This record gives sequence, C-alpha cells and structure tokens, in this order.
Amino acid sequence: MEPLELARKIVDALEDKKGEDILVLDLREQAPITDYFVIASGTSERNLKALQDAIVDEIRPQVSYKPRLEGKPGEGWLLADFGSVMVHLFSHSQREYYRLEELWEEAKVVLHLQ
Repeated sequence: MEPLELARKIVDALEDKKGEDILVLDLREQAPITDYFVIASGTSERNLKALQDAIVDEIRPQVSYKPRLEGKPGEGWLLADFGSVMVHLFSHSQREYYRLEELWEEAKVVLHLQ
C-alpha cells in the first residue's frame, strides 16, 4: 500500500472513532524518518485508546505487519509507527504543549479535518 493511501485509511479510522482536529503532513522533503505524519486529538484517555485500537485493528490486516506502539493513554500522547506513516494521538493539552504542527511547519499540509 502506498504511504499516502495508508495515511488516508488511518484518517478514515480516526474519523470513525471521533478523532478531532485530524492533520496529515507530508514530510518527504523534510525528514528521512517517515513520509507522513497523521496527527489527531482525543477527548479523553478512553477516546485516545479507542483511536489507537481502531488504527491497529483496521489498518494492521491491510499492511500485514504490526505497527510499533509507544505511550499510554494517561500520558496524553500515543504513537503508532507504520514506517512510512507515523500517527500521533494527543490529548488536547499535550498537543498544545508539544505543537508538532509548528515544529514541522515547513511540511505540506495534505489534509486538515477540524
């Protein structure tokens, strides 16, 4: 599966589970670590866990490998690394604190759902 198609499928899964302020950044010209970041916010620890479970359960069978997962819902930042696409799931306060959008401001915005 192409990285952009993977990112779009992840966005669909996040939308289905009520992810908020979903953003896809194209990092191909800025960073060698990945092609795309998908960033989304969750409203609670339970919602963050549901978002993470949705992308793992729905996307894993389509890519035939398990993503690397980091973080805990109570910490307010979960990471799912699919290689070419990295997914950052934040509580609202942690997203405001880390401001990844500003850190990667030179990246092209592919999609932004508010």
